[in-house]
Amino acid sequence: MTFSIDQFRLDGKVAIVTGAGGRGNSIGRAYALGLAKAGASVVVTDINAEGAKAVADEIVAAGGKAISVGVDITSAQDAARMVAAATEAFGGVDILVNNAALMAELSSPSPVDVPLDEWNRTMNVNVTGPLICSQAVIPAMRARGGGRIVNQVSGGAFPAASVYGISKLALVGLTTTFARMLGRQNIAVNAIAPGNVTSDAGKSMTPDDSPFIKFLEMNVAMRVRGEPDELVGTLLLLCSDAGSWITGQVIHVDGGWVLRP
Repeated sequence: MTFSIDQFRLDGKVAIVTGAGGRGNSIGRAYALGLAKAGASVVVTDINAEGAKAVADEIVAAGGKAISVGVDITSAQDAARMVAAATEAFGGVDILVNNAALMAELSSPSPVDVPLDEWNRTMNVNVTGPLICSQAVIPAMRARGGGRIVNQVSGGAFPAASVYGISKLALVGLTTTFARMLGRQNIAVNAIAPGNVTSDAGKSMTPDDSPFIKFLEMNVAMRVRGEPDELVGTLLLLCSDAGSWITGQVIHVDGGWVLRP
């Protein structure tokens, strides 16, 4: 097969992006807009239904195809409704981006002292939610001959030093397990591990004068912060024919914060 730049196109594909309607300058919004620009029909989902609609309207106003669905990813019924909406509007599902997660909402106590209700809430959203959404889309992907699942993990999982980081490391385990189990069905499962991103949530957690930013300045090989749009190229690789032989991988997009062989 001869490589063509058109292999990055997603024309005729249907993509679901969870957590894409939250804070204005968000990674989920960047993912939804990027997939639409590559030609995909996008189902923008978020527990914030109004935010999801705003992003879908933005895509449509730019000439793309999108609908919005208010979804609680921890609800199997909501996940089924999400897939049904995608199928009704666009004919099926080819791509799932498990982007929704709790991060800025967490009080970030030490795992040694974390209250069990916060631990359970974090794991329910950040690990069980992607499991539920993946289970919901797999039959639709099988019906279309395959698909792509991309999980959003974090540089903060390598190594994990917080409840959030532990949840994202667990999601890495889900990624590799699903990749092994679904690969022969032409369903690739990968993960993106962003570094410190200038999303609204990221900036609220780590302002420029925070100790964590000072730590990154001493350790990151390139730039300490990246824009949400700088993650989109990796997403398109993992969702398109250009990345058809990639599965079970975590791709770090972080300016060289986590350096792995």
